[in-house]
Amino acid sequence: MEPTANKTNNNEYENEKVPKSALKKWTHFLGMYAGEHAAGTEFVIGPLFLTTGVSAFDLLAGLLIGNLLAVLSWRFLTAEIAVTYRYTLYHHLEKITGAKLVKLYNVANGVLFCFLAGAMITVSATAVGIPFDMEMPQLTDTLPNGITWILVVLILGLLFSLIAANGFATVSKAANFMAPFIILAFVICGFVALNQLGVGSFSDFWNIWGAGSTPFPGQIKYTFWHVCFWSWFANAAMHIGMSDLSVFRYAKTPDAGWTTAIGMYVGHYIAWIAAALLYAVYIQTPEAQAFLANGTAPTVAPGPLAYNAIGVFGILAVVLAGWTTANPTIYRAGLAFQTFFPKKSTFWVTMVAGAIATTAGLFPAFAMKLLDFVALYGFILAPVGAIIVAQHFYGTRFHIPDYLSAPLDRAFNWKVLWAWIISIVVFYGLSVQLDLFLSFLTLPTWISCGILYLLFSNYSSKGKL
Repeated sequence: MEPTANKTNNNEYENEKVPKSALKKWTHFLGMYAGEHAAGTEFVIGPLFLTTGVSAFDLLAGLLIGNLLAVLSWRFLTAEIAVTYRYTLYHHLEKITGAKLVKLYNVANGVLFCFLAGAMITVSATAVGIPFDMEMPQLTDTLPNGITWILVVLILGLLFSLIAANGFATVSKAANFMAPFIILAFVICGFVALNQLGVGSFSDFWNIWGAGSTPFPGQIKYTFWHVCFWSWFANAAMHIGMSDLSVFRYAKTPDAGWTTAIGMYVGHYIAWIAAALLYAVYIQTPEAQAFLANGTAPTVAPGPLAYNAIGVFGILAVVLAGWTTANPTIYRAGLAFQTFFPKKSTFWVTMVAGAIATTAGLFPAFAMKLLDFVALYGFILAPVGAIIVAQHFYGTRFHIPDYLSAPLDRAFNWKVLWAWIISIVVFYGLSVQLDLFLSFLTLPTWISCGILYLLFSNYSSKGKL
């Protein structure tokens, strides 16, 4: 029987299935993913790729394949499971892991999402600060660099949080409204940068970028495999980590998962490359050359990069791009924290998440080290999604109880905890010991977590554990 919706003004169905009356058309997801992934962070990630000295072929081919794998993960894992059960990630997990263990996960999930949203607030702040001649954060900066920076971040954080706190419908409407504007800005920025670089043909582009360069100080050299795996798992927490169950539970069919392609190929392909070209222009300036001469990496400040290319239009684009990405990220964090305060208003819980994100936005390190941070947060959160995938596709074969129909009758499922911890500790240890790129180990960690959960659960059901 379909659940009856609570009679509230802002019902997000946190602890029940989304009813048919609340389902959304595929266009809602199209606009949301276009806005979320053609976003403020793209103005940072593109330049950061350039600092790794990646070659043109490795970047173009790596992004092509990596983003395709991400779309397939969303369509055939996340959207498929979301439409089957129509629960938020957190309510879904609670049925499998028990009420206490899901709270441990929600702490990690919510806090990391807040840090990510904070990076997006940082990005927008670099644009808003231009008229005030605000000092921009350096690539190595950690702390706020002045009172103007603090005030700008606080004001933006409040505005972003208010949009997110008004629920999924408001978030998707904001994304649909802003996405075309942001995408146009990225495309124009790319063409302007090509013109400033003197590129008139593909061969000119290849001659300028070609085999790449020596990585900037403090960066590692990226190859095709680095780009491919990093772009696949840049949103690992959302797709194979199942966080976007909370989004696609509103979809009418799993085919809504294909809408992520606009985010991947407009945002994570065109926008990243366009932003990298903007940075390539900046690198040629005397200011940037002075940084390099002193053995430090030039500033990566999205606002000035876009402003130098397309003026005030660039400032608006960076602000709105940060907005449309921070909104759904704060929304997800609010849902994570909701499990701690089930009787509290979703609006106010999301505002708390927004406050944490705003605090994180004061510290530029989350944006300036975005490649490393995104790899780490996906590595930590994604393996828990393997528990849901294993339960859905292989639970019956391994004789695991159907927790979605009959939730775990204990507050703590230790089998989930051990599968998660063992996988993370072992593979993170390998990364440190062998100096391996962390994104290379996200998939093995995810697979390991799912297999360990199935084995532990199967042995337990047979009385062997």
